[in-house]
Amino acid sequence: MELRFPRPTGPFPVGTTELHLVDPRRDDLFVPGRPRELMISVCYPASRAAAERAPYLPPLTAQVYAEGASIALQQPVDAVDWAGARSHAGLGAPVSRSWGRRPVIVFSPGFGVPRGLASIMVTELASRGYVVVTVDHTYEAAAVEFPGGRVAVQTLPPEPYAHLARATRTADVRFVLDALAELARGRNPDAGNRRLPVGLGAILDLQRIGAYGHSAGGITAADVMLADRRVAAGIDLDGTLGYGYDDPADCPVVAQGLDRPFLLVGAGGTGPNGGPQTHRTDRSWGLFWDHSTGWKRDLNVPAGQHYTFVDHQALIPWFQRFFTVPPELVANTIGTVDPRRILATLNTYLPAFFDQHLRGRPGTWRDSPRHPDVRFIA
Repeated sequence: MELRFPRPTGPFPVGTTELHLVDPRRDDLFVPGRPRELMISVCYPASRAAAERAPYLPPLTAQVYAEGASIALQQPVDAVDWAGARSHAGLGAPVSRSWGRRPVIVFSPGFGVPRGLASIMVTELASRGYVVVTVDHTYEAAAVEFPGGRVAVQTLPPEPYAHLARATRTADVRFVLDALAELARGRNPDAGNRRLPVGLGAILDLQRIGAYGHSAGGITAADVMLADRRVAAGIDLDGTLGYGYDDPADCPVVAQGLDRPFLLVGAGGTGPNGGPQTHRTDRSWGLFWDHSTGWKRDLNVPAGQHYTFVDHQALIPWFQRFFTVPPELVANTIGTVDPRRILATLNTYLPAFFDQHLRGRPGTWRDSPRHPDVRFIA
């Protein structure tokens, strides 16, 4: 079965390239004795479409992911053509320089999830003029494919590893920001010095940086903002901020809050006792809310579930056209929210947040009949 994805709605074609980053100053705490290595993708506004669209997932990563997906879907491993899937980003497309420097947004995926599984929103943001950088957190993600066909599969230390994962993710994103600074100075941070699209570094506006993430990645966005003032605004998509702490009040970002804009976006069934996750229901979100002095909003999707906020919200309804998806999988991943409507809603509010706080374009932040699947939590 061929995968298809909604097209981005912005005015720009989207280009993409990947970089292999090696941090010689940091030992990998997941696999000690090795320097920390990362794979990142950079999606950017292009001046024209490229002849070749980028793989949705790198081919070897796709093979690993297909095995796990087949179990969840209760289908043969080849029922979905993960390896053949293509995103709406063109490989190495020429960089658009028409508007000068562009705000930069870093995306961190959920625990164990490859960076490609949030491609719909990533390409949407890039089509609207942002440079979006996605990060694979090596040895935590199911699989990370490096140049030359080397694959690092998930290699977790004995539990508990939540604090290790949080610290590693924060360091990963900060290292990515350092690499982007090198790129903006005209240097190539790729470990293999592979050729990058001409002018990519020149369009990076590192005075306007945002961060967002899903699940553990949303936690990462908050943790990075606490640790690094280069990040001006962030979004947490259904990540429980107190994760790993017996008492959420002991979590630094919960205890201190943030003094810059932050958007909390929760699902209807992922909070305490299967209820909604909001700052009114989840203690870690509530303490964070109370302690944060910057601009803040709390959005909830009552009929959504944890994976409503990434590509699963489009993928699962697509699968249902071709085979029966286990009802419990649907209920636990995307819930009962209208798929097309919520994707349009996310395409409205997430870019609007970054437009307001990275571009100075004020938005309207209240319940709207145009977006009935979202509730603002006061």
